[in-house]
Amino acid sequence: MALSLEKIKEERKKNKLQFLVKGSSEPFVNTIRRLIIEEVPTLAVEDVEIKENNSALYDEMLALRLGLIPIKTDLKSYRLPENEAEITEKSARCTLQLKLKAGKKGYVYAGEAESADPKCTFVYANMPVVKLLAKQKVDVTMTAAMGQGKNHTKWSPGWAFYRKEGLVNVGKVKNPELVARQSTDGVFTFKNGKLELNKEAMGDSLLLEYYADLDNGITLEYTNNIIFTVESWGQLSCKEMLDTAAQILIEKTEALEKAL
Repeated sequence: MALSLEKIKEERKKNKLQFLVKGSSEPFVNTIRRLIIEEVPTLAVEDVEIKENNSALYDEMLALRLGLIPIKTDLKSYRLPENEAEITEKSARCTLQLKLKAGKKGYVYAGEAESADPKCTFVYANMPVVKLLAKQKVDVTMTAAMGQGKNHTKWSPGWAFYRKEGLVNVGKVKNPELVARQSTDGVFTFKNGKLELNKEAMGDSLLLEYYADLDNGITLEYTNNIIFTVESWGQLSCKEMLDTAAQILIEKTEALEKAL
């Protein structure tokens, strides 16, 4: 059976994509999962020059916090640095300059930072960076660099996980109301005196085995299909993460073939 993908659901506001993988294996799917988390490159703050900071937050903590704020990444304009010199010399192909300057009382938000590239700004504009009291100031210059999650989690574009597809069969249920009450994930509801199964909610459910144990009228069987879920931190879209992971796998396979 040839590999095929079937989209289960996509939640763009939550940067989440879930699809069904048919005709594949767990080792292959796990390879894609690891490539997404560890090798798909993104931008993240690497160097911080603090010109002024008299807030309650130590310089080190301020720099750490800035490093962990996701940055929108344009993979067509930026690439991984080939050597350390490209970062220290601030190569335009693999680094980005940002500035954050504030002196008003109250919270300083990530959206107040200015980026040299309008396409690549902090993902979450209302994410608090630091709180200032009267007469306190922060003045920071940042260098963001392309990197990979295997070197530091700040470069990881998101999260990916998978599990086997489970099919629930509903027969004669002794206590349907009890099952519906226990169904906190929305898989089962009790309407018009009947127990109804919500197949769409099954994709996210972690309670399928529990339901099968709860009542003998409910049975569970697993198929060879795999439910794959991708969640983005916002630097890239879920599709970009998958496309890039697939391209990395192709490049690694071609390199292995040449080496043999």
